[in-house]
Amino acid sequence: MGITKTEKFTTRQNEIAQLAKVLGHPARIAILEELLKLNSCYCGGLTASLGLAQATISQHLKELKNVGLIKGDIEGTSVCYCINMEKWSIVSELFQNFFQNTVVR
Repeated sequence: MGITKTEKFTTRQNEIAQLAKVLGHPARIAILEELLKLNSCYCGGLTASLGLAQATISQHLKELKNVGLIKGDIEGTSVCYCINMEKWSIVSELFQNFFQNTVVR
């Protein structure tokens, strides 16, 4: 496997690529949509609404949390997840600027 040369690219380019990679899985999009629809933190399993195994959901939540799109707070014996609205706004602006400032010729 080849070595990625991320240092050859700008911070912005690396950030967009990392976010795009995380957003590149339909289960993660479904999780984000579910959390956005609730407009609050969600305690409990997303397994029923998404039809995925708890281990699968946990892995996807971890990836979303690692890039900061969601927050997870421990409440008793469970973890409550919600959209990190500050990061959500930053990511939204980042992608809007990327698409608006890229001219296809």
